[in-house]
Amino acid sequence: MTEALDVPVISIGAGPDTDGQILVMHDVLGVTHGRTPRFVKNFMADAHSIQGAFEQYHEAVKTRTFPALEHCF
Repeated sequence: MTEALDVPVISIGAGPDTDGQILVMHDVLGVTHGRTPRFVKNFMADAHSIQGAFEQYHEAVKTRTFPALEHCF
């Protein structure tokens, strides 16, 4: 889809083949209630602060290491 459109394609859970990836704050921090969707990664698990979790998320998206295959359908 991204190749067919002239506008950026931003997604939630659509995988790395989009122009941007959104992850809701609660999912970034690992406070999702109930079943955790496949596209979620808890960045707080390896961070020492909330700011650190967001910095890890930012870096992972920027370097295209998130979403990884385990986060895609």
